[in-house]
Parts: sequence; C-alpha cells; structure tokens
Amino acid sequence: MKLRHLLSALRRDTSGLALLEFALTTPLVLLVGGYGVELSNLALTNLRVSQIALNLADHASRVGLSSTLTTTQLRESDVNDVLEAARLEGSGIDLTTHGRVILSSLENVQQSYDSTPVQRIHWQRCIGLMSGTGYDSTYGTTSSTAGTVATSGYAGTAAPNGMGDTNYMVTAPSGSGLMFVEINYKYQNLFGSLFVGSKTIHYIASFIVRDKRDYSMIYNPSPAASRSTCNVYAT
Repeated sequence: MKLRHLLSALRRDTSGLALLEFALTTPLVLLVGGYGVELSNLALTNLRVSQIALNLADHASRVGLSSTLTTTQLRESDVNDVLEAARLEGSGIDLTTHGRVILSSLENVQQSYDSTPVQRIHWQRCIGLMSGTGYDSTYGTTSSTAGTVATSGYAGTAAPNGMGDTNYMVTAPSGSGLMFVEINYKYQNLFGSLFVGSKTIHYIASFIVRDKRDYSMIYNPSPAASRSTCNVYAT
C-alpha cells in the first residue's frame, strides 16, 4: 500500500520537469548550435580569403615608381608593400602561418631578347609558411631569380595558355600583363573535426596592370629590399 502511494505521488510530481527537459535537450541544442557556428566561421573565412586575393591582385596592378619615360618601374619594395598589406589583412586568421600567398606576373610582351611577343610568368613572389601539395602553386612556377635581370637567362617560364583552372584560364593582354594571385589556406576549425573535416581554402584572383609598366625586370635600387621569392617560407 505504501509503495502504491509512493508511486502515485511520484507520478503526480512535476516539480523537476523543467530541469529534466533542460537536461535532455541541452546536448541537442549545443550540437546544432556548434554546427551552425562552425559553418558560419567557415563561410566568413572563405569570404576573407577571397577578399584578400582580390585586394592583393588589385594593389599589385597599381603600384610602382613613375619614371621620366612615362613608364612605371615596379620595385621589390613595392611588391613587399602589397604583400605586407595582404599579411596584415589576413592577420585575424593567421593567413601566413596557416597558408601560402603566391603573386605572379603573367606578361604578354616582347622583351629586348624576344623576336615576337611571348606570354610568360616573368616572376613570382610569395609569403606564408605552408608548403607542399595543396599550398604551392598549381598554375605554373618560375625560378627565384626570374625577372631580376633584363636578360634572356632571367626571362621566366613560358605560359602560352595563361594561368588558372582548365576552361577558366586567364591570359595577359597583348603588350601588357596581369597580376595573378593564388591563396591556399588551411582552415582552422573551431571544434576540431567534430563538424567539419580538414579543409584547404583555395582562391585565385587577377587584375590587368593599370598603368604603362616597364616589364623588363623588377627593379631593386639601393638600399636594396629583400626579395620575397618563392623558395622562402616565412610569415
């Protein structure tokens, strides 16, 4: 009899109902909420990397020192400045710690040692610690000395089809060039691999050079600036 009364009393007791419901639903709420936060962060990171690529290509297409011949000389210090801007813009996601930024000069010009115009990757500059498959350029490379001297031995790498993904390749205008940017970044998960697996965020961007640039070489007048060549992996 006493047991029957006790069970009946427990059945009618609702004083802990809210606490019980909270205990049962909290894991589900946390799971759904965490998944939403991770996806939002992934989307925001994609947007940031995309914008950094666009801004770097845009800035690199504008910089240089105007000379008395009405042409603009591009200097190593100018390249370092635009790369530094990308580094600072990406500091919130540690871009150069977890990624690789590659700036290429795709040119379609006739150099002094050419008999006809040649489309080539004349030079490349890079920042970022990451290396290897998925981080180094997949669209063409050239030597670390290419473009530093205005002779055929430093001409760079021929790229007759341009640069970019198959069916979406870009080419430089005749007699001019474009700045081609490739960024590969290892996404930093908020919750480990619980919601999103390991991902490499990849974006490219290109802008046609805006002024009448001197394409013979990258100048490096005294005091010489350090070259951000792609054989160096640094933040």
